[in-house]
Amino acid sequence: MSTLRNKVQLIGNVGQDPVITDLDSGKRVARLSLATNEHYRNKEGERITDTEWHTLIGWGKIADIIEGFVTKGREIAIEGKLTSRTYEDKEGNKRYVTEVVVSEILLLGGNNDQ
Repeated sequence: MSTLRNKVQLIGNVGQDPVITDLDSGKRVARLSLATNEHYRNKEGERITDTEWHTLIGWGKIADIIEGFVTKGREIAIEGKLTSRTYEDKEGNKRYVTEVVVSEILLLGGNNDQ
């Protein structure tokens, strides 16, 4: 049961083309957004879609896969863990960020923009 402590699984569509960064340390990181949708019917029977946006981070080989195969609109499934961090923006305000660090990625379907 210890593998279930911090595990996230998401299936959704990529919101924009990933940003790939090669760091001075030689590491490579990919950053992208993922939209997940939940569908339900309201009291009037209308179908409602709720969309949640998630920031994904992929390191090393995961970043390479993302760079080579993932574009805006692509449906993907990921597994990873939640991480939180803080930073100061240009105005000196403290910002809090929650991201999903991807450990596995599965390419699904095609690109919805095609």
